[in-house]
Amino acid sequence: MNKKELLDKIKQLEGLNSDEKAYLLNLVNTKKKYGLVWEDKPEDVEEELRTKLPVLREVKEKAIINGDEHPNHILIEGDNLHALNALTFTHEGKIDVIYIDPPYNTGNKDFKYNDSFVDKEDSYRHSKWLSFIDKRLRIAKRLLSDKGVIFISIDDNEQAQLKLLCDSIFGEINSIGPIIQNKQNSKNDTINVQKNHEFIIIYRKAILYNEKNKVIPSLTNVDSKNKPVFEEDGMYYYINDSITTRGEGGILNKRQNLGHSIYYNPENKDIIAVCDYDIELAKTSNDFDEIYTTDETLISKGYVAIRPPKVRGKLGCWTWSLEKINNEKNNLIVTGKKGSYAIKKRTFVAKSDVFEIDNKLFYSSNAESNSRSIIDYSTNDGTETLNEVLGEFGKFNNPKNLEMLKYLLGLYSNNNILILDFFAGSGTTLHATMALNTEDGGNRHCILVTNNENNICDEVTYERNKRIIQGYTNSKGTPVEGLENNNLRYYQCDFVDRKPTLSNKRKLTTLATELLCIKEDTYKEVTSLLEKADWHKLFTDGKGKYVYIVYDDLYIDDAVELLEEFISEHQPEEKVKVYVFSNGQYAYTEEFESLAEKVELAALPDAIYKALAQVLPKENRENIPELEDELSEDQAAN
Repeated sequence: MNKKELLDKIKQLEGLNSDEKAYLLNLVNTKKKYGLVWEDKPEDVEEELRTKLPVLREVKEKAIINGDEHPNHILIEGDNLHALNALTFTHEGKIDVIYIDPPYNTGNKDFKYNDSFVDKEDSYRHSKWLSFIDKRLRIAKRLLSDKGVIFISIDDNEQAQLKLLCDSIFGEINSIGPIIQNKQNSKNDTINVQKNHEFIIIYRKAILYNEKNKVIPSLTNVDSKNKPVFEEDGMYYYINDSITTRGEGGILNKRQNLGHSIYYNPENKDIIAVCDYDIELAKTSNDFDEIYTTDETLISKGYVAIRPPKVRGKLGCWTWSLEKINNEKNNLIVTGKKGSYAIKKRTFVAKSDVFEIDNKLFYSSNAESNSRSIIDYSTNDGTETLNEVLGEFGKFNNPKNLEMLKYLLGLYSNNNILILDFFAGSGTTLHATMALNTEDGGNRHCILVTNNENNICDEVTYERNKRIIQGYTNSKGTPVEGLENNNLRYYQCDFVDRKPTLSNKRKLTTLATELLCIKEDTYKEVTSLLEKADWHKLFTDGKGKYVYIVYDDLYIDDAVELLEEFISEHQPEEKVKVYVFSNGQYAYTEEFESLAEKVELAALPDAIYKALAQVLPKENRENIPELEDELSEDQAAN
């Protein structure tokens, strides 16, 4: 029996309602293929898009503008699925680099689906995560330019599933390969293998060829950073991570046996670990003076006491025991100066793996093979950087390492690019973008998207990058100069009824102003060159580019006349982009015929409808009921 005959028989079955028949028809029509299969779980934010169109509304009082000549960075507050749909109109095919750090779905309240955390007992844990990330990655691919690449940070909870999903979306041939990040903050695990790494999965949009049929690389050689090497008594070493952690396990209340002091003698570099605190009190107290005493004998011999740094305002602890410090102190080194000492690990290397550049010694973990892709970046450093900028602890958990983001973005062979991060979190990607521009004179633009749960967008993402631009005072009271050669604009997601009535079309056209400014990178309204009226607006980028918006088609003749006068007087070098309200697809080409060589026309809101039609969910979900089976424990682990 062929498929058509089987489908006809199902349609004729008696005793089944239309929903049950639809379910069986869908099963028969589902093609078998290699790859991931999962139960698609409806997502509330996607359901909203069946009746609403997303737009962006600027919060003008939060704009930080330092000049038309500087990059315009964008921060969008809202659900990233809504924002990605809106960005399909403004940036389809324009994004060069995407970096995202999605929830890892550990089961420990790090992934929320439809306002509920997904825990380890959820039998649809992986299906929900795949449904969630699949929708977003498919739009992300549309946003990438032909030479675009995407970096995705992930750990082993979803790494295997994500690899298969990306193979399906981007094509296995476009996998550039994973980078393994050594987090340098391993935690003791007496049951399983200690996990101290994450993955950064990289895909290109497509393989491009030049006239000689050779691959045009988007990335420079993915290689580990060279580490400065020091020599001591014929031994070579580089400085590794500190013996502290900024996570929950770094608080003395939780690890009372690791609060000992390290006494350091700056003259002979000697280190002695001493238990000079009340271990019982350390279980509950965070009063330093109440817990600690000082070994005056060691102080009299020239030693200084170094205590574990505080973690989120609480007393901290070391990751090494007192015995280990005293037995392996040759593997430690004290950096910094009195009052701000840090205890770090030394990693010794063979002399044969050390090389010299400009009379300085370096080591690379790729010394044996340039094809290895392992990078060492401490996750603790990300927390310390954020705390320094915000001046307080505990505002955001596990921010990404700034230097790692600079490294990844710097792999792209062009420094005049568009960057997107739609799981922006604390905003490290924008911080890295601005820092890179300052270092190499680049003109990178960055778009961040994050929700505002627990005021993250407002109090962390925005506040952090506002301070980076305007300058701030760090935790030591030292002023840090701002990166003022940047502009930052803040937007929130808004909606228009999706039904294409005339009134909805007019409303969408009116609310499309911010979308058009973002799309054309023209934010400065020209108020003195045209007569002021509600039916039209003119914007410029300050560099000779103009965008003209006509909100009411009743004024087409007036618009043509005024634009003729403006173009005649100012002689713009580029064509003026003209968006005209139309109830259909007609962009009034005949009416603007006199300016045919001077303008580029587009009909509103038709241009928006066409762009979003490619990504919006169907207005009506397919009427296929979900069948709930009683699952065994093995089946439930999907």
